[in-house]
Amino acid sequence: MTAAVILDPARPIDGLDDSKVLPEPVRESLAVLIRARALAFAVCVVDPLEIDRINILRATLAGMTRALAMLTPAPLLALVDGNHLPKDLPCPGRAVIGGDASEPAISAASILAKTERDRLMRDWDAVHPGYGFARHKGYPTPEHLDALERLGPCPIHRTSFAPVRRLIAPALL
Repeated sequence: MTAAVILDPARPIDGLDDSKVLPEPVRESLAVLIRARALAFAVCVVDPLEIDRINILRATLAGMTRALAMLTPAPLLALVDGNHLPKDLPCPGRAVIGGDASEPAISAASILAKTERDRLMRDWDAVHPGYGFARHKGYPTPEHLDALERLGPCPIHRTSFAPVRRLIAPALL
């Protein structure tokens, strides 16, 4: 999941930070404010099959490009978290290491991507019961790894995810 946000300087949002350090209720409240106050925002789902095909970094960069291209008005500059810039940005860009904690627009995008991913994982929990997606959100917690061992991978699991790859490797021999 990737997102892009153009914040409105006339409507600042207090409390923006790296989505990973914010408690879930705070993230959810901020997501509502971001959607209400931003000049533009877009969230882009990056399909597990795409990640498996081109790798997680390249798929994430492609998702960033797609999210930026969806913005209206179009961005004049893309601030991208990390040390890689997508090659095909629709505008000039600058990579910002640690940007999700230091650049408000990147923080806002991080929050929208995380809250949308969490919502999607809750939806997948109903479709694929027994994995606990609503609780662990797909992260490799002991609960998730145990479910993988018991149930095997389901269609939303990435085959490039090491625990899944280990489970399916014997079947490929």
